[in-house]
Amino acid sequence: MYHFTEDCLIGIAQIDEEHRHLFEIINGVMELIHNDVVMDKYHQIEALLEDLREYADTHFEHEEAYMESIQDPELPMQKKQHAQFREKIDMLDLAGKDTPEEQQETLEELMRYLTRWLYHHILSSDMMIGKMNPLKEEENPAEFTDKYLTGVEMIDREHKKLFEIIARANELIKAELLHDKYDEIVSILDELRDYTKEHFSDEEEYMEQINYSRIDAQKRAHESFIERLTEINLEEVDDNQQQYLEELMDFLLGWLINHILKADKLIGEESREKC
Repeated sequence: MYHFTEDCLIGIAQIDEEHRHLFEIINGVMELIHNDVVMDKYHQIEALLEDLREYADTHFEHEEAYMESIQDPELPMQKKQHAQFREKIDMLDLAGKDTPEEQQETLEELMRYLTRWLYHHILSSDMMIGKMNPLKEEENPAEFTDKYLTGVEMIDREHKKLFEIIARANELIKAELLHDKYDEIVSILDELRDYTKEHFSDEEEYMEQINYSRIDAQKRAHESFIERLTEINLEEVDDNQQQYLEELMDFLLGWLINHILKADKLIGEESREKC
């Protein structure tokens, strides 16, 4: 069973409730996969697909309308991801799949896609809906302060390094005399990808050592962030460097701050409880 836990809350009541319904749909798919009593699952699968289509039509409309109302810069990317979801669900056609084996194959394909979508989209994209622009809140938003300390020395040291990498992006934003920032942006992104992978690996190894209770949710969040970094289109970077850099800065800082305060601090708390 997939549980709607705090790490999946984005803080917007309607969107959170609709995400909760997606969890229910996924659990319905899982139950049907493991239900060996029902041999012909055609009508049950059709009902699930119809529920997903209705979910897409209503939830995505609500989400996009909210993002438009607050002029969220992530809206174009969200629309693209939503369109891909609809297309994938429409492609799952049951026509001619009359045998239990064919129906089971469709269910398993649906399950793989939904679980990936669930965590990748919610934890890397939806989590950032409506987040305040860090650059407008603090004079130096990329400064690693005591409020980000988890109490685990290795994790805090590596978080500080991540902040230092992102601080270089902040400096690029302020470099008004530097017009072509492409090479520097690429350099920062490469370093960020490499160090983030290293940090997540170290953090997950530590969580395994202390038998951390929320390790699965942490791993999913890490995977989603890495995927988001790999999706960056460098051609778009070169087209509008300043705007892209500002939006990238907002996302990186927003995600990192949100993840540390909402998730990573819990590692330190549980570690101290077990000592």
